[in-house]
Amino acid sequence: MSRFCVLLLFPVLFESAFSISFFLPVNSRKCLREEIHKDVLVTGEYEVSEQSNTKTNLKITDSSNHILYSKEDASKGKFAFTTEDYDMFEVCFESKSPMGTGRVPDQLVNLDMKHGVEAKNYEEIAKVEKLKPLEVELRRLEDLSESIVNDFAYMKKREEEMRDTNESTNTRVLYFSIFSMCCLIGLATWQVFYLRRFFKAKKLIE
Repeated sequence: MSRFCVLLLFPVLFESAFSISFFLPVNSRKCLREEIHKDVLVTGEYEVSEQSNTKTNLKITDSSNHILYSKEDASKGKFAFTTEDYDMFEVCFESKSPMGTGRVPDQLVNLDMKHGVEAKNYEEIAKVEKLKPLEVELRRLEDLSESIVNDFAYMKKREEEMRDTNESTNTRVLYFSIFSMCCLIGLATWQVFYLRRFFKAKKLIE
């Protein structure tokens, strides 16, 4: 069975929703990857066009291959999960058919994913907590502000980690350079004394 994988990387910051449509050839596998922060709600809705004698499976995993959602013979549905850690998540659609490649038309896959603020159902929250429209909008803005603050905090943390790595690397390079210079100076000194003794032994110099 022929297989190939398409990996699409989506930026994390300030993008909490995306929609994509693509064609899935028979007996093939296509995956989409996205990095998402810790403790973030992720929701999605998918629809796969039907083809006779063809079954499409959907699987969502993290970088450790833990299955977060799995659906066999997926045609249309929704999924939701909450991330436990900052990680790279992979959404894969796999088409299986006893028919040979090229004998069955490609399937059209529509995928709509949301996470963070966009994934929350504020209408349901308003009903449960009996919030007014203005209060709902304030709640949305509060969640959005918190999301942006978390994004900047993550960027600051990554910057600190990169700075620490650069400083550590610079220190190691400095120590290695000093060690190399000491080795070269020692070798040059040894060569001078060795040649001096050699020439004295040959009575070329006094």
